[in-house]
Amino acid sequence: MRNFTKELTYKTSRSSGAGGQNVNKVETSVTVLWKVADTEFFSKEEIELISEKLKNRINQDGILQLTVSESRTQLQNKKIATDKILELVEKSLYKPKPRKATKPSKKQIEKRIMAKKQISEKKENRRFRF
Repeated sequence: MRNFTKELTYKTSRSSGAGGQNVNKVETSVTVLWKVADTEFFSKEEIELISEKLKNRINQDGILQLTVSESRTQLQNKKIATDKILELVEKSLYKPKPRKATKPSKKQIEKRIMAKKQISEKKENRRFRF
């Protein structure tokens, strides 16, 4: 995993939710921002792949943005946000192996046809005859 954390910028804001008296005073929520197109850590192809896979998370300015307010401390939220954005980018770069089309073997085909014939015979024997 490539570490492009030098290119990340952080914004803090007041977090909603639990926190008691601190909640209205301390900016614990962290938003991490990363300008995808300006990165020096990835090739053009990788940037295109990231942009395509994460297009719903990238705004019009080309900035990938993620907000975290899970923890009650700003430092912990910053660490969580960094880990999450690194994981997001890593997952977007993953290319699954193409599936190779295969056909069933002759034995498998024969076995399936035999099973169908047995079921057919069983049902035929259930019929009421005069």
